[in-house]
Amino acid sequence: RKAWLEGLSPKENREVPPLDYGLVRAMKAAFPDLHISINGGIEGLEQALEFLAQGLDGVMVGRAAYHAPWDVLGRADSEVFGATSPFDDPVDVVQAMVPYIEAHLAEGGRVQSITRHMLGLFAGRPGARAWRRILSEGAHREGADAGLVLTALDAIGPRRAA
Repeated sequence: RKAWLEGLSPKENREVPPLDYGLVRAMKAAFPDLHISINGGIEGLEQALEFLAQGLDGVMVGRAAYHAPWDVLGRADSEVFGATSPFDDPVDVVQAMVPYIEAHLAEGGRVQSITRHMLGLFAGRPGARAWRRILSEGAHREGADAGLVLTALDAIGPRRAA
């Protein structure tokens, strides 16, 4: 899929004009009663927390959360909201997804519709490449089911805290 926006690729379009975080902070200072969130270029939870500490009301972390979800979102419940996270590590997330995948399949869905969004769950950890390969190669096969994520989980090795 290719999209060109006035001669710019999607990547180039995300970089032009350059992000102006200072302007966003200035707008919040000028209009403190408005709910102002920042979006674009946020690379992780630490950067999101910095923006919240500076008084912004919200931070959108789309690409970072998609490509390395555990790194960005694993501590968000506790660090942003002061709530207990329902998961101790990404292995717990995978195990919790099994009934969800089974329900999705029972409704006629495909396992690939879910697993493609789980590819980055173990980003930067041992076994991550095997995790992605097993999901990518197996999800489109006839008869692929929720057991695929458990098979891929075996590639991660023994349960370990992330």
